[in-house]
Amino acid sequence: MASQTLDILKPYLDPTQPRDALIARIQDLKRQRNAVMLAHNYQVGDIQDLADFVGDSLELSRRAAETGAEVIVFCGVHFMAETAKVLNPDKIVLMPDSTAGCGLSDMLTVEQLREFKAQHPGVPVVSYVNTSAAVKAESDICCTSSNAVQVVQSLGVPQVLFVPDKHLARWVGQQVTTDIIAWEGYCPVHQRIFPEDVLRTKVEHPEAEVIVHPECPEDVVALADYVFSTGGMIKYVRESPCMEFIVGTEVGIVHRMQQENPDKRFYVAQPPGFCCEGAFCEHMKKNTLERVMWCLEDLEPCIEVASEVAAGARRAIERMLAVG
Repeated sequence: MASQTLDILKPYLDPTQPRDALIARIQDLKRQRNAVMLAHNYQVGDIQDLADFVGDSLELSRRAAETGAEVIVFCGVHFMAETAKVLNPDKIVLMPDSTAGCGLSDMLTVEQLREFKAQHPGVPVVSYVNTSAAVKAESDICCTSSNAVQVVQSLGVPQVLFVPDKHLARWVGQQVTTDIIAWEGYCPVHQRIFPEDVLRTKVEHPEAEVIVHPECPEDVVALADYVFSTGGMIKYVRESPCMEFIVGTEVGIVHRMQQENPDKRFYVAQPPGFCCEGAFCEHMKKNTLERVMWCLEDLEPCIEVASEVAAGARRAIERMLAVG
């Protein structure tokens, strides 16, 4: 399984230079620039292996807030690098490929959020971290998939607006007494995980536990043994006595799972004849070793957030981080 996963990622590994030479050059540049390299769990394996820290959105937000480095190389997608910049206004935040976006984040603009708020005056807004800095600035508090339940509970209010992911909102709503009014957005990658493919994979591997991300549709979540953020998945797989897992999230996470658990086996559910191995986010795969090297050499692309936007976004993010 792991080798098949790496095969489909080969087009995203740009071997203009020998891999060892690229890695050596990146390590040298990191020392010269006093740079830290953060990578999301969905990044290609080479970038995960080279990063100083690999994690989910909450873990990376915390690392970004705590780092003493002068330069942050953020290997993820645009909203993640924006969050790092908001938390580190005086640091240089680099993104190897500035076109790496997020289909979920794009489903809600700040203008749409303002209209949504006007329709529900006085109701606080919980915005998923998968949003632009401008949307965060219009929100009362942010959340990630790993702390969304705790964030909603921390508000102590009867009703919240939850944006932009309807599937995460539904999953949170099942665990709290708060009435959740959800925006109708979704992650295009998780939306392509289908229940029939999970069921077929379960028939093929009856001893495997099914673990899925809460961004998955309701009928997929209903088939899961456990629902976790990517960080929660990593922890559970590491600690579980089970030896086989059907993983319902973006395929990049399998690299880390296999690296940390070489004796365990991981399967991804997909339609028969599907061209890729499981749920696949092209944006997450835009960052390559060569682009990491280039951004450290040139200190570009550099992420900037307008000061007035950053102030509001920082308040919402820091309020989330204070929840614990």
